[in-house]
Amino acid sequence: MLDLSKHLEINKVLSLLEDPLTASLKERHLFMLKKLLKRCQRGFLLREVSGVARILNTCAQRVKDVPEYVSVLCDALAICRQETPAAVTESLNSRFAVATLCFTVPCPPFRLPFLKERASDELTYAQDVKEFLCQIGLQPTSPGYKLQLLELSDLAQTMVLSMAVLENRTAERLQVLQTLQILSRSSNVNCAAILKAQGAETICIHMNEPDSSGKVLLRSSEILWNLLESGCRAEVTSQLSSMECIVALKEAFIHQLLHGFRNYDLQLRNDILVITTLIAENPKCPLIESLFAKQLIPFVTFPELKSHNPLVRNLKLSYSDEDFEMKRLLLNLVVFMSKDLSALQLFKEGRVLLALFTLVKPPGLSPEGQGGTRHWSCTQQQDLQLQALATLAAVAPLMLDDYMSCQGNTCLLLLLEWCAEQDAYFGHGHSLHGPGGRGSKKAQMRYCVRVLRSMASLGNEAINQDLSDQGIISQLLGILMQMEEGSSNEEDTVTLEIKSDIQLILSVLCENDLHRKELFGSEGVEMAVHFLRMSTEKFYSGLGHNKVILLTVDCVWSCIVGCYTTEDYFLAKEGAFLLLNLLKSCPRCMQSVVLATVLDLCDNPKTPSYILTWRDDEGQTAPHLLLHLWRTEEAELGVRRDARGGIADTKKPLLSRYQEDSEFSSLANSPSAAVLDLSENLRAKIYSIFCKLGFLNLPGLSTGDYVTLSIVKRYLDFKVGEVWGEVMRELALDGVRPVSPDAEALETISKVTEDTARRVEAEQTSILEHREKEDIGEEKLMYTEIRSHRKQQDLVAKSTQSYISKTSDYKILKEAKLQREKSFESTRSKLKAAGGTLHSAENFYGRVLTLEEQTAGTLADTEMTLERVPIRGLSLEEPPPTAQDPEYFSTVSVK
Repeated sequence: MLDLSKHLEINKVLSLLEDPLTASLKERHLFMLKKLLKRCQRGFLLREVSGVARILNTCAQRVKDVPEYVSVLCDALAICRQETPAAVTESLNSRFAVATLCFTVPCPPFRLPFLKERASDELTYAQDVKEFLCQIGLQPTSPGYKLQLLELSDLAQTMVLSMAVLENRTAERLQVLQTLQILSRSSNVNCAAILKAQGAETICIHMNEPDSSGKVLLRSSEILWNLLESGCRAEVTSQLSSMECIVALKEAFIHQLLHGFRNYDLQLRNDILVITTLIAENPKCPLIESLFAKQLIPFVTFPELKSHNPLVRNLKLSYSDEDFEMKRLLLNLVVFMSKDLSALQLFKEGRVLLALFTLVKPPGLSPEGQGGTRHWSCTQQQDLQLQALATLAAVAPLMLDDYMSCQGNTCLLLLLEWCAEQDAYFGHGHSLHGPGGRGSKKAQMRYCVRVLRSMASLGNEAINQDLSDQGIISQLLGILMQMEEGSSNEEDTVTLEIKSDIQLILSVLCENDLHRKELFGSEGVEMAVHFLRMSTEKFYSGLGHNKVILLTVDCVWSCIVGCYTTEDYFLAKEGAFLLLNLLKSCPRCMQSVVLATVLDLCDNPKTPSYILTWRDDEGQTAPHLLLHLWRTEEAELGVRRDARGGIADTKKPLLSRYQEDSEFSSLANSPSAAVLDLSENLRAKIYSIFCKLGFLNLPGLSTGDYVTLSIVKRYLDFKVGEVWGEVMRELALDGVRPVSPDAEALETISKVTEDTARRVEAEQTSILEHREKEDIGEEKLMYTEIRSHRKQQDLVAKSTQSYISKTSDYKILKEAKLQREKSFESTRSKLKAAGGTLHSAENFYGRVLTLEEQTAGTLADTEMTLERVPIRGLSLEEPPPTAQDPEYFSTVSVK
């Protein structure tokens, strides 16, 4: 059990040390201190930390006059650190060793330097421990508790500030660097404290000071790494961007590159290069002013290009993994350096582009492996090839003269041709740029096409013409269709990216050149039609199908529209139908592009007939689809319409909610909202398409469509009135009063616009009323048919009932026969009186549907309507009816 009475002894020792009456009793002090420390070998209580700190401070103050207090300090620190007094005595030779004791040697698991009596002691005495740490640094009760209190203390800043007084004390400097390394690795708070004391700059400046062990440079680079990873990277790069830091990094890198031979030295060299690359992201970094960039260029082009630079004259690479990593880091550094335009001159002088094109050559054309010299391995060569292509995509657009002098187009097209070849090439795909290309050349094709896209997108006519003259259009079309033929149902992102980039290159090349559109030709039309047939369900796959579909539409717009021969072939291949199918199913963000393409395609006189012929799966026509898009667009814009789609406000027939809510300002300060509305929604494009199709004899329109069409037809008139209305408001806002003729003209324009809206409103009312009359007429006709059908059912029922009654009751049958004979005799007498011919009675198949009497009492004047029925085949068991049984086929008069 822990003796709790020792807390009282600590108070007695403090009284003995601090009381003026007993301050000179040195022997008594030492006796009581040793006795106290002997009884506290297992550790001090947390509530005793403040007392222990006071004792140690008092002893430290008296060490100069009484050296015997050193042994007491060592014993006390040994308890705090759980170490032997001899080791502590040796460490105390440095004034900074006390702060590092708790980090350098781990504590035995069975010893506890500080103990707590309650669970709340750690929180209760946190301030005491914090102050104790600020003075000596110690190992707390738990790692988490230690880290928390270290973050609250100013130990990290103290360590940084102490660097200034340790210029010639290598051992102490190493201990401080070791402490800072541990502190910077432990938490972000410590990194922030180090940066607050300008620790990154201080450490970098002193990293090259003489050190036989080489540990100063190592620990300095480790601290900078920790600060970059755990601290504020912007603050670190800002501190390291000073001229002194860049020079220090340059000296460290050159020294390690030229004199380092161990694997340890090569790794340290690469670490310094990584730090330099991260600093290069800062635009204020003086890499060029410090001549560091100029010294790095020869290493970038080595060993691809021969150089007489003394830095690389005797440089030899072992082509190890560390050398390979350095080469990749140098290529990556070129990308960051290219953001500074002043570095381009260094690239030009160092022939960087030529070295990059040497790296990207296909394996069969690459100079490596000749003469039996050592060279990069196959895997390393592939990775460097991809890295060089990625670097070219960023640097080549900035160095057009060097690009053309190196015949960059030719090199890239040869590489592209090699990528399209079907051979046994095996891509390893291990590098950062290799995903999706394992076992194939897909990764090389991806970055080759990306470089071509970067160059073509510049719009430089010399480069684009050179690409066209070398047959890039047919080459890209062939690759695109080859990929489509060989692709599986499950496409990956890399494949889709290649397809998208190829289509973008074709669009850029053919956009403003009729001859290139002719070269695009039927093969390009087949490609565009193929991709337009792609299911729009893939649009949301997340792999990139949306880009492929969008760029296909862009291809149609840039490569087909404008060349009548290509347009005619596109229309013959149902291209207009495919665009309308896409317009119906594509998302809102893509409808504007598709509509614009259809509109430009309508300049071909054959297009309107194709558009009017189109029907979707539900039988809807193109005009109906366009008017539906108009209504959807106006609903999204918040345009005021009544319940039936008509104009609700004749003064604002087109005004959207966004135009009303936007703050109105002078035209000189901001663009007009009415004019911006033309490009920001679909209404202007839909109106223009209807101008091509016409507004009459449009198929498949409903009443609601005609109501909307009446607004579409007057869109331009309404828009002109809206613009003039804005002009009037702008003049009023600027305090300008137009002269009387202009004011009268503006008033007339406003009135004409409003009158036009009223006429359209009246037209819409007429359309709706006419439709209501048609609905009423159709409803009456339907009821008439229902009544006729009902009457027919009644007649059939009466006829059936009469027939059943005759066949079931002999008296009724006899009376019917007698009545028929009388009627026949009456007819015979009339015919004889009239001199007519009497025909014999004929039996016929049928039944009476309606009987209308012309005159009462005579069958001859009765008009009968008979329904024909099919004659059934006679049964073998039943004899056919004969003339002796006329009742079987008799007709019945129904009044």
